[in-house]
Amino acid sequence: MRITARTDYAIRAMAELARCPQSPQKAEQLSESQGIPVRFLLSILRELRQHRLVHSIRGPDGGYRLARAPEEISIADIIRAIDGSLANFRDLKLSDLSYPGPAAALPDVWRAVRVSLRQVLERVTLADLAEGELPPSVQQQAQEYREDIRYPSP
Repeated sequence: MRITARTDYAIRAMAELARCPQSPQKAEQLSESQGIPVRFLLSILRELRQHRLVHSIRGPDGGYRLARAPEEISIADIIRAIDGSLANFRDLKLSDLSYPGPAAALPDVWRAVRVSLRQVLERVTLADLAEGELPPSVQQQAQEYREDIRYPSP
């Protein structure tokens, strides 16, 4: 999985919207608060609107707001809206994949990777980000990463 700039910006903008889910926020406000180029952000917001994750409100008091409650929108929802599938494998269906000989078990590795990604990204919601409190299982995985000696802290 590769997190694109578009996806990163989309998640950050949506997290800002989740802080005040009922109040529309202008793209310029979102851009400034998250350091996202406004023209790039407008394109992302259009895409999120097409996927029914945000609503746009016209007028001087308008802007953008979440289309659903923050606890109903997962990080996975946003990634799928912006980039499609969470984990692509050579544009093939994993159910159709098979290898001969010693690589025969490899498709199960790819399946496990996909499940692992889904378990994290579907579990974390915008409400979690807005509150700064990730689910315990995600906190534990992040802590394991920080403690792994192969990934020293800067």
